[in-house]
Amino acid sequence: MSISQMLLPEFDQEMAATRPCLERVPDDKITWAPHEKSMTLGRLASHIAEIPVWLTQALITDALDLKPPGGTPWEAANFGSSKEILEFFDANVAEARKALEAATDDAAFHQPWSLLSAGHTYFTMPRIAVVRSMVMNHLVHHRGQLTVYLRLHNVPVPSTYGPSADEGQM
Repeated sequence: MSISQMLLPEFDQEMAATRPCLERVPDDKITWAPHEKSMTLGRLASHIAEIPVWLTQALITDALDLKPPGGTPWEAANFGSSKEILEFFDANVAEARKALEAATDDAAFHQPWSLLSAGHTYFTMPRIAVVRSMVMNHLVHHRGQLTVYLRLHNVPVPSTYGPSADEGQM
């Protein structure tokens, strides 16, 4: 079984667990943040929705420069409604899944991929490590933050790895 075939079930599970969290983002709280150093609810949800883009980038490029010299800088997503966030997420998930399905060369997963800003390298690691840490683990981390934001607004938290306190027992 190829690396991509082994990753697909995990990818599908994490994306399926993430979507209900994004569905519950209350539009009237989009600009709320729990602390001045924290992301707003809308920015956090938008960031979660853009994380699948990183999987696509890691599989089809050798690097991503967030502020390429002489080029257009990466712009962080920041949507104003849960509908926009979900549309962005769904499109990014479909594109990332397609890229993952097409990544049939296991050797390519061992090739280096770099994240840069203005030509400065933040990190270089094998693509497989990018997929696992900067995509999957990163998404799970921020999804956990989002569930805390939801809880603070008394929005029922969906189940992720089993029942939540709001969704009852199995």
